[in-house]
Amino acid sequence: FNEAISFQIYCETQEQVDYYWEKLSEGGDKNAQQCGWLKDKFGLSWQVVPTVLLTMLQDKDSNKKERVMKAMLQMHKLDINALTKVYREE
Repeated sequence: FNEAISFQIYCETQEQVDYYWEKLSEGGDKNAQQCGWLKDKFGLSWQVVPTVLLTMLQDKDSNKKERVMKAMLQMHKLDINALTKVYREE
């Protein structure tokens, strides 16, 4: 495997995001944790993605999408509540 390969896990809840993030990041490269991406102890890259993020990024309102993307780019592990908050701002 190399940097061109990553695995994705889609999560319905923050509890699922937290669970997979904790399990997969254990022993992994902490410096590689950004925007929902992490590397496990074997050097494999994973994306732990809340399904609600996909819905937000498909919204027709470009301002909403931009706010969500900007917030996501500041995160390591994705936070559904924080993403939802910026998505709902007026």
